[in-house]
Amino acid sequence: MTRFFAWFALIFGCLYFLLPLVGMTEFSLKMRRGEYSFDAYRRVFEDQRFWDTFSYSLILAAATIVVGVFLVVPTAYWVRLKLPQARPFVEFVTLLPLVIPAIVLVFGYIRLYNTSSWLPLTGSALGTDFLLTMGYTTLALPYMYRSVDTGLRTIDVGTLTEAAQSLGAGWITILGRIILPNVMVAVLSGAFLTLAIVLGEFTMAALLNRPAFGPFMQLLGANRAYEPPALAVIAFAITWGCMGLMQLVTRFSKHERAKA
Repeated sequence: MTRFFAWFALIFGCLYFLLPLVGMTEFSLKMRRGEYSFDAYRRVFEDQRFWDTFSYSLILAAATIVVGVFLVVPTAYWVRLKLPQARPFVEFVTLLPLVIPAIVLVFGYIRLYNTSSWLPLTGSALGTDFLLTMGYTTLALPYMYRSVDTGLRTIDVGTLTEAAQSLGAGWITILGRIILPNVMVAVLSGAFLTLAIVLGEFTMAALLNRPAFGPFMQLLGANRAYEPPALAVIAFAITWGCMGLMQLVTRFSKHERAKA
C-alpha cells in the first residue's frame, strides 16, 4: 500500500507539471492554422531583441556568479573554520532574500542611489548595471551559500587548512588552490541556479529600466499570441539544460574522485 501511494504521488506530480508544459508547447506549434509548425520559434529567434536581451542577461549572470563566488566561498569557509557560532546568524541573513520581495530591494536601490543622492548610480548605464548585478547577487545568495556550505561539509576544512599552512601557503592560496577546487561542484550548482534566476527575473530589471531577458518575455507576452509560449519553452529548455549540466558535472566529478 505504501508503494502504491508513493507511485501515485510521483505520477500525479509528473502529470501536474508536465501537462501544462505539453499544452503550452502544442499551442506554440499552432501558429499555422490546421498544422504544426515552428514559425513561432523562428520569429523569436529572428527577433534581434531576443539576442540582445539574452546576451545582456548572460553577461549579468556571469558577473553575478563571479561576485557571488568571491562573496560566498570565503565567508562560508571562514564561518566553518573559525566562527561556527556565527553560522545561525549567517544562515538567517542569507535567507532574507527569500522573505524580502525583490520590489522592496529595487525601490530601496532607487531611493538610495538615484541621481539626486550622494552616489548617483542610476544616472549611468554602467552604474545601473552594477546595481542590478548586486540585486541579482542578493536574490541568488540563499542558493549559492547553501550549495557552497554543503560542499564544504563534504571535506575536512580544518585538516586541509593546517596541511596547507604547514607548507607555507597563505590564505589566498588556500582559498584559491585548495578550498575552491574541492567545492567546485557545489559552486557550479549554485552558478547554474544563479543563471536560471537571472534569466527569469523581471521586477528589478524592469524598474531599473534595463534590457534584460525577463522584461522582454513580459513585453512579448503582452503583444503576441504564439511567440510567448515558444519563448517560455525556450527559457524552460535553457533552465533544464543548466540543471542537466549540473548533474553531468556532479557525476563526472564523482567518477574522477573514484578513479583517484
